[in-house]
Amino acid sequence: MEISLYRLALSIEQPPSPMLVSPATLLSLVESVMELLVEKQISATLWLKLPSGKVWYASIQRYHEQVRVSDKTYVCYGQETAIAQLSGFPMVPVQLLPNSHLRRDYFLIVHSPQFCCMVLAHRSRLKRKKGKTKENDRQKKFLPLLSLCSFEGRVLQEVLKGIGHVVAQSVRWKLAQHKQPAIAPEVMKNWETLFACPSAPDPVLLERLFAKQVQQQDATRRSTFDELTGTLKRQNQALTNTLTRKDESFGRMCEELRTPLTHMKTALSLLNSPHLKPPQKQRYLQILSSECDRQNSLINGLLELVQLDRTAEQTVLQPLKLSEIIPGVVSTYQPLAQEKGIMLAYTVSPDLPSIFCSNNWLRQIAINLLHNSIKFTPTGGQVWVKACTQGEYVQLEFRDTGIGISPNEIPKIFDRFYRVRSVSSEDIGGAGLGLTIVQQLLLRCGGSISVKSKVGEGSIFNVLLPIAPSK
Repeated sequence: MEISLYRLALSIEQPPSPMLVSPATLLSLVESVMELLVEKQISATLWLKLPSGKVWYASIQRYHEQVRVSDKTYVCYGQETAIAQLSGFPMVPVQLLPNSHLRRDYFLIVHSPQFCCMVLAHRSRLKRKKGKTKENDRQKKFLPLLSLCSFEGRVLQEVLKGIGHVVAQSVRWKLAQHKQPAIAPEVMKNWETLFACPSAPDPVLLERLFAKQVQQQDATRRSTFDELTGTLKRQNQALTNTLTRKDESFGRMCEELRTPLTHMKTALSLLNSPHLKPPQKQRYLQILSSECDRQNSLINGLLELVQLDRTAEQTVLQPLKLSEIIPGVVSTYQPLAQEKGIMLAYTVSPDLPSIFCSNNWLRQIAINLLHNSIKFTPTGGQVWVKACTQGEYVQLEFRDTGIGISPNEIPKIFDRFYRVRSVSSEDIGGAGLGLTIVQQLLLRCGGSISVKSKVGEGSIFNVLLPIAPSK
C-alpha cells in the first residue's frame, strides 16, 4: 500500500495544525532548521525530499561543509534525472517507486539524540487545462502548500515508520530488478530502534529555532518588499516616460495643426484688402487650398496612427502574394505619373514566396512609399518598384530619380511630422506622417525599412517583409 507522509501525519491523534504556506515560506523554514544545526554543530541523520532547484539544497550543502556529519543524508527522488542536479554533499539516493504517493509530498526530517524535527508539506492537486502546459507549470510553481511542522517524538516516530515502509518497498523493487539497493535490506530489521526519537524536544533548541524562523521571515518580507518596490519604481518610470513622450507628441501635433490654420487666417485677412490685384488674389486662394489640403492630410495621418494603435493586436497577419497586390497599387498611380510626365514601372514575379502581413497594411505601405516617390520626382523622372528574395525576407524596393535626401536628414525622415526640405522654393506639402506610418506597420509585422539617397540623384527605399511560414 502506498503512503503519503502528509496524510499519515494528519491521521495521528491530535495532529499538528496544517498551514497554507507559499514555497518561499517553506524554503525559509527549511533554511532555519539547517542554520540551527550548523550553529549548534549537531550531527544528524537527514531524510529529505524537496522541490527541484539548487536553491532548495543550498542550506543542506552548507550544513555538510560546516559540520562534521557522521550520520547519513537520505535524498528521496522519483526520476533518475532528478538526482543528477544534487551534488556537492554526501548523500544516499533513495529512488521512490513509480507513481508513489510521495510525489506530492515534500519533507525534511532531522533525527539526532539532541534534536528531532519534521517539516512536511503537501502540494495540492492541480486541475490541468488542456493545451496550456506552460500555464499549468507556472501555476504549479506558485501553488500554495499545505504544511505542518512537528517536534513531538510520537509524531516523528510514526512518520519515520512510514518512510521505512516506503524504503522497504524501494529495496524490494530494486532487488526484483537485480539492482543494488541504496539501503541494505538488513537495516530494515532494526529500523524502529535505529531511528527512535526522544519524546520531547529541547526547549532551548526549540526557542532558538523559532527565533531563526522569525529572522528568516523578516528577511523574506524585506526582500519581497524591496523587489516589489523596485518593480513599482520601474513601472512608474516607464509610465512617466510614456506620458512624457505622449505630451511631447501632443504638443508637436498641436503646433503642426496650428501652422496651416495660421497661414489660412493670414491669407483670408489679405483677401479682404480693397487694393488686391487678381494675380495676388489667385495666389492667396492657392495658399488657402494647399493649407486646407495639408490640414486634412495631418488629421487623416493622425487618425491612421490612432487607429493603428487601437487595432494592431486584433489585426490578423496572413500569407500574401506581392504579385496580387502591388500591380493594383501601381496602376492606381499611373494617371498621376502620366500627368507629371513620370515613367512608372514595376517588376514583381508571381514566383516570389508569400510574405506574412495584413492585406490592408501591405497596401498602405505600398501607397505611402509610391506616393512619396512620385511627389518628390520632377517631370521627366522615373519610378520603379521591384521585388526579390533576401534570405528569410522578400525585399520590396521603391526607387526614384527625385530630388533626393541630404545625409543629415535621413535619420529624421521617420520621425512624426518631419518633412524633407525642398531644394527649390516650392513647398511640396505633406503632413510628415507617411513614413512614420510605414515604419510602424512594418515593425508590427516583423519587417523593416531602410533608405539610400543622394541629393539630386534620387532615393531607394528598401522594405523587408518576412516570408510566411510553411504552415
